[in-house]
Amino acid sequence: MAVKPYKLALVGLSAVGLAAVAACGEAPSDSGDDNADASFLACMVTDSGGVDDKSFNESSWNGMLAAEEENDDIKVDFKESSSETDYDPNLQSSVDDGCNFIVGVGGLMTENVNAIATANPDVSFATVDGFSEVENVYSIQFDTAQSAFLAGYVAAAQTQTGTVATWGGLQIPPVTIFMDGFARGIAKHNEDKGTDVQLLGWDVEAQEGTFINGFESATDGKSQSDTFIEQGADIIFPVAGPAGIGALTAAAEDDAVTAIWVDTDGYESTDYGSEIITSAEKGLANAVKDSVLAAYDAAQGGDAVTGSYIGTLENGGVSLAPFHDFEDDVSDETKAEIDALTQQIIDGTLVVESPASPTAG
Repeated sequence: MAVKPYKLALVGLSAVGLAAVAACGEAPSDSGDDNADASFLACMVTDSGGVDDKSFNESSWNGMLAAEEENDDIKVDFKESSSETDYDPNLQSSVDDGCNFIVGVGGLMTENVNAIATANPDVSFATVDGFSEVENVYSIQFDTAQSAFLAGYVAAAQTQTGTVATWGGLQIPPVTIFMDGFARGIAKHNEDKGTDVQLLGWDVEAQEGTFINGFESATDGKSQSDTFIEQGADIIFPVAGPAGIGALTAAAEDDAVTAIWVDTDGYESTDYGSEIITSAEKGLANAVKDSVLAAYDAAQGGDAVTGSYIGTLENGGVSLAPFHDFEDDVSDETKAEIDALTQQIIDGTLVVESPASPTAG
């Protein structure tokens, strides 16, 4: 296993303290007066965890900022949700503020987006990680079972104990789809290589597993990760947004433990790159940016933004991140197998199944 640099600087800090370190630094913010005279206002409503969650909220906001940077007639803004009770007032407030395009981030918000969009048919909306049949709502979805499958295969190849683990924030489709793919990637390695790697935290056939009932508590995430480490897991795959930092802090305290991140390239987006073998990414920033630009074009007389986008390995909407510090630790054989599996998924000769796989309707 690769040496994880800077480990000593982290050992001894509490999970809460480590989460604070990970979250410190300047949070993303709106663009001030950069496009003060813009005619088109695009607004985002975050899920819980905040706009600087090192995960899907932050990636989505980066996509909003990228659209603003590309077109100086677009201005962007956001409202943060602390809990599900904030969804409706934040969405309605965005309508009241005169937002031309409103992006609701997170599958839990989809029904709220649907309700507000139905009541405001002249405003365009998008829902991230959810599917909508409302005419003025654009669905942005990702088949992350595909990227998580590759991550599971890597985990099975890299484990030294023969046991790896996953846990989620809530048992909802945008979470379980990662866990399904991860489990099936491990099973593929066991089948092809004759290994017997065990997965803690998710039974893909029973669709039952371990969840910490939220996405905010790095303390709960660390406690669950510590439990799995005590049971022999040496690679942890948290699917829980900012709560997943708890898995990284647990790995930082144990030289034999590493992690695999989700949504973003955790090497780039967190302060724990030396703990992360790779990440099962979904291209939130690009998808959100493209939706904002398309909504702007529609407002200028172009085609309306309708229907659904599904990110896949084929269209680059999901991917396996680089190995970074573990580049030399992952064998050339495993890398070649990952390349071959990626192509098989793209060709359709290998289908990664999940009940949570997105649909275009």
